[in-house]
Amino acid sequence: MSKALMPTTGVSLAGESTRTWNDVEVDPITLRVIGGALQSMAKEMAQVLYRMAYSSLIRESEDLGAGIFDINGRELCESDSTPMHCGSIPAYIKGVNRRLAGTYKPGDVVLHNHPYHGAAHSPDYGVIIPIFWQGEHIGFAGCTGHVSDVGGNFPGLCMDVVDVWAEGKLMDSMKIYEAGVRNDYLIQHILDNVRTPEQNRGDLEALIACSRIGEKRFTELLEKYGLDTVMSAGERWMDYSESMLRKKIREIPDGSYTAPIGYLDDDGKNRDEPLKVAVRVQVEGEDILIDLTGSNSQVPTAFNVPFEGSVLPVAVSAIRTILLDEDLTEEFVPQNDGCFRPVKAYAPEGTIFNPDFPASCFARFSQVNRVFDSINLALAPVLPDHAIAGSSAALCAIAYSGIAPDGESYWVYIEINEGSYGGRNGKDGMDAVDALMANTRNNPIEELELNHAMRALRYELRDEAPAPGKWRGGIGSVRKWLMETDTFLGSEADNRSDPPAGALGGHNGVSGSFTRNAGTDREEVLYSKVTQETIRSGETLEIKLPSGGGFGNPFERDPFQVLSDVWDEYLTEDDARRDYGVVVNTDSWTVDENATAELRAGSAA
Repeated sequence: MSKALMPTTGVSLAGESTRTWNDVEVDPITLRVIGGALQSMAKEMAQVLYRMAYSSLIRESEDLGAGIFDINGRELCESDSTPMHCGSIPAYIKGVNRRLAGTYKPGDVVLHNHPYHGAAHSPDYGVIIPIFWQGEHIGFAGCTGHVSDVGGNFPGLCMDVVDVWAEGKLMDSMKIYEAGVRNDYLIQHILDNVRTPEQNRGDLEALIACSRIGEKRFTELLEKYGLDTVMSAGERWMDYSESMLRKKIREIPDGSYTAPIGYLDDDGKNRDEPLKVAVRVQVEGEDILIDLTGSNSQVPTAFNVPFEGSVLPVAVSAIRTILLDEDLTEEFVPQNDGCFRPVKAYAPEGTIFNPDFPASCFARFSQVNRVFDSINLALAPVLPDHAIAGSSAALCAIAYSGIAPDGESYWVYIEINEGSYGGRNGKDGMDAVDALMANTRNNPIEELELNHAMRALRYELRDEAPAPGKWRGGIGSVRKWLMETDTFLGSEADNRSDPPAGALGGHNGVSGSFTRNAGTDREEVLYSKVTQETIRSGETLEIKLPSGGGFGNPFERDPFQVLSDVWDEYLTEDDARRDYGVVVNTDSWTVDENATAELRAGSAA
């Protein structure tokens, strides 16, 4: 979006309504049926993409999103996939409309990945197909997925790049099909400029098939109920989601809620220079503003964030997750444009969350995860039953690569490693679950071992004790790889040099680490963000992911839950005594209730 259009009061991801249909009454049964059909078609779209894709991030981690949208990009439905992918598609459509509005024809297929025109970042290919009904353009089917390589300065992932062009091949609203005619020369040109042409070809075909099935299913719905009924039902569902979110926002006292200042490790080039993350949540009536004023200036590497395609989706996702958690509300609220309307975000120009063109913004996930984490921490004092303590908030994406056996291309494998959630009121943090904006699955170690010259030596929960709290923090994972051939390494991670924060008396979590040849006389601690690192054959790489913060006073934790953690070897008896005031009888491995009560009483005094 044009920065000149950004008011200091914030920007919403919600689209404008341009009705090309007549509003009609929809009975409750039909409304439910159409709502269910919309959800089903979005899920089917995602399954087609997931099942057909070639790259590991899509077919294993499900790093994708899909949905149906009106002509202005207003979301009617989305798949249960990655919130970042799903939430960014409206911005993709706005970016595509900027160039192509009024030129669409039946049979068009548009490929887009420009981060300054709506894309989340350049590796997330978006395929947008206009939907026509009785000769009139009435909407879009769209999807996104993270491909293995886009032709940047390093295979798979890049950090040390000078500008957005150095990230790789940018496609700004390219029609790869026009009126049903495939442009094979253009597609071949795109594939000739990446290191993984066969993977990208398979992913592109999967993305096209995904959007086409969405176009087909939505057209079938129109054939059954008619344009006016379907779009009127969609409008009712958007209004319903908006009203439910606004209702929850009104329950928050008006005010300004500020998260503790956070710091990212560095920008991947200027080492040991932490980057500031400042988040303020402003609540006024039934509206919320996420204000990132005070955050770090943009950096001369890829560690910046596209505002429209990444910051706006995280603002919406965080607020929706906190306020409309079905575990608490026991009500299903569909995700659609209505959820976007009450939430705005603002980031000053020239900062890491709103960089000036042409700054690179390839590696942006750790930053947006920290924004989500900070929104939770800001609202924890006023919403103790909804918010969680600090999470790992540091999606650890690592690209392993090398020259393929044919000597004519690269193999590239991008892996997602799992941190953990912080504790929340009533629940311990989830162990080894990729947190917040990602919602991606872990990559199975068998996948990498079967296809590449790497062998897993460890894949388990970390040895360090979880963060103490009435509800303890989750435990991050650890992976250790043995390289059986020289392997290139690139990463866009964050070790959380400031550990995940505890909440309401809970203790902070545990930072992560990257270590080459851990436990040997050649041990070397690496930075969390690397480009063009080589791990030699016979060397190892150990990746420890951060563990989440604790929630509430640990001396209020049920002693028998503490004992259970001792039994599971998450805690030692010394940990139990020191951090929880629980005395474990090591002869019988039971709680010494009298000694525990005495120890806790002494601590309270």
